[in-house]
Amino acid sequence: MLDLGLLCDVDGPLASPVSRSIRIPSILDDLVALTAAGVPIAFITGRSDSFIRDSVIAPLMDVGLSDALATPGARMFGVFEKGGSWAPITSAGLGEVTVDESVALPASIVDGVRALVSGGFADTMFFDETKLAMVSVEQRTDVSTEAYLRAQSAFNDSAFDLVTSTGLGVRLGERSAPDAAGNVPFRLDSTIISTDIESVLLDKDRGAARALDYFAALGELPTVWRSVGDSRSDYLMADHLHEAGFDVAHVDVRPTDGILERPYRVIVEGDSIHDEAGAAFLGYWVRRLDASGDRGARVDVAAL
Repeated sequence: MLDLGLLCDVDGPLASPVSRSIRIPSILDDLVALTAAGVPIAFITGRSDSFIRDSVIAPLMDVGLSDALATPGARMFGVFEKGGSWAPITSAGLGEVTVDESVALPASIVDGVRALVSGGFADTMFFDETKLAMVSVEQRTDVSTEAYLRAQSAFNDSAFDLVTSTGLGVRLGERSAPDAAGNVPFRLDSTIISTDIESVLLDKDRGAARALDYFAALGELPTVWRSVGDSRSDYLMADHLHEAGFDVAHVDVRPTDGILERPYRVIVEGDSIHDEAGAAFLGYWVRRLDASGDRGARVDVAAL
């Protein structure tokens, strides 16, 4: 067995940011192999539970995840909407989803953003109807990156104005509009394929804490952890692990955005980026597991 735990973002390191699906078969096979070897794996994502169920868990089940999770000691967990909802993943599939209603956006904002998209931005983006605690507006897959990014800037300004018009405190980059009490409880967070409107309490460190609590309730935690992501906010997973005293390194699959200076190692997979880098990372650990000659034996992972 590997003394290893994984916290994985989904878009970028596992799912292609172009196709929004897991297009590299080895990623699925390697996640199953590592699960069967006792590696606790959490998907910590801004995506909804519906997306993870259909686009991640379903294809994993097709290549043997159910049997892998039936192995004694196997553990898998999903944290969605950056900690706004979560669910166990078992041999039966995705379990019951819990939603943190304390961080959910008011229905009036949800409806307003939906109308904003349909009324002026539907040619480049769509409103994600599967989100339960946050609002996400995503690039259409038939639209070029250049066209989307031009429209995204205008959408962000309009969404910011919409939220502030209701009296809610919100920030967008360096712009901040407090509520009547001087608080800014929400933010607009842009990625290369989407804009999220969310509680400022939601982020990847919150998701990491939720996953560790779940894994700890089921058994001893590994001492070595790797987090994997494509955005600067994904470093927060490793930040939480480091602060909790674990041996951690973060795998940055989009280092061209700027590698952050951290007290732990940051790993890049050569010139590979996105899901190709994610596939290389997972493949390394499966080869290391196979090199032990016994997938039931404990493998030293003190090195990379």
